[in-house]
Amino acid sequence: MQFQHSLSARTASFALSGHYDPKYRAVVDAFIENFTVEDEVGAGVSIMVNGNTVIDLWGGWRNSMQSTPWDAATTVCMMSVAKGVTAICFNMLIERGLIHPDARVTDYWPEYGQHGKDKTLVRHFLDHTAAVPVLTTNPLWPGAMFDREAMIHALEQQEPLWEIGTKAAYHVHHQGFLLGELMRRVTGMTVGPFLRQQITDPLKVEYYIGRMSAAEQVTVAEVMPNMNARLFAAKDHEDQTSLRALAFKQNPLEPWATTMNSAIWKTCEIASGSGHGNARGVARIYGALGNGGTLEGVKVMGKPAMEAMIVEQHNQTEAMQDRPYHQALGILLNTPEAVYMGPNMRSFGHHGLGGSLGFCDPDAGIGFAYCCNKMHAVGTNGPRAARLIDALYSCG
Repeated sequence: MQFQHSLSARTASFALSGHYDPKYRAVVDAFIENFTVEDEVGAGVSIMVNGNTVIDLWGGWRNSMQSTPWDAATTVCMMSVAKGVTAICFNMLIERGLIHPDARVTDYWPEYGQHGKDKTLVRHFLDHTAAVPVLTTNPLWPGAMFDREAMIHALEQQEPLWEIGTKAAYHVHHQGFLLGELMRRVTGMTVGPFLRQQITDPLKVEYYIGRMSAAEQVTVAEVMPNMNARLFAAKDHEDQTSLRALAFKQNPLEPWATTMNSAIWKTCEIASGSGHGNARGVARIYGALGNGGTLEGVKVMGKPAMEAMIVEQHNQTEAMQDRPYHQALGILLNTPEAVYMGPNMRSFGHHGLGGSLGFCDPDAGIGFAYCCNKMHAVGTNGPRAARLIDALYSCG
């Protein structure tokens, strides 16, 4: 059923569009409510069930001046949603026998073994227990996060901050560089090109990790970060020896609102956070996994590999942001107090700073994604996504 709706709220007007299966009308109502009672500017939500799209909605404004409507082609930076997509790519390599989670990293990347890091297993990169969440041995300059070679070299030189494998700390930027270098060593491609070749082009998905073309950048929405978020605020409001403050020492010199709307943010590959896409694209990726690993004849991953990917590695309160996580192999398992993915504790995916979320419920055949451009500052994936998720599961 086609959907067109206009509303006025919070001194602004919003036009919402899309299509939906009437069985899931409650999600449409929740999407409207988000614009009415939350701080929504532009957003999208898309849901697949058993390989079929049952919800695909979008609307609001692409920019803070509210002069460009958010339309069907709009994409946006979804932040750490990229970690989940990167994990899916990496677990495809495991399924193909190109890499093994219990192998030493130095089997593939010998230079990484400095300062006792030869003890690091591949799974330690995936579950955030590699003990290198920040750079202290060889701190880099502001903006170094855009220099992949500099980041890789610094991570090779970095001393582990504690015993490897014993303590989880969210490798907020570093996980993407670590996994990306391993991928390059075994395939010749880092995450972004592998993703395009193996997933997004075959599935006709609008989701990119770096290297966006000029044409692809045209439809990207303006990101409006909330600087009260703990990671952003740490630079000015925390002990500068804290993990949160140290994690952003390689920040660009410009304010984050400038950086995240710049061309370099769209073209650089920070596979932990610079992924751009829309809800439809991310829902198709997770929808393939919820459909036995294949969608429209395109295989992403077999069910045995998916089940291996979602085996819980630990349930710790990680040290970077003091959040509890049920952590699997690169992917997060449902952790309602930090990243809510509905009633099924086997659901898996990843949220992004500010509210975006992608997940799969493998038992209900669901692929879900929500994206937004006006970020919130709460430590969870927030009330907007939760309202949509609750509405989805209320439909029976």
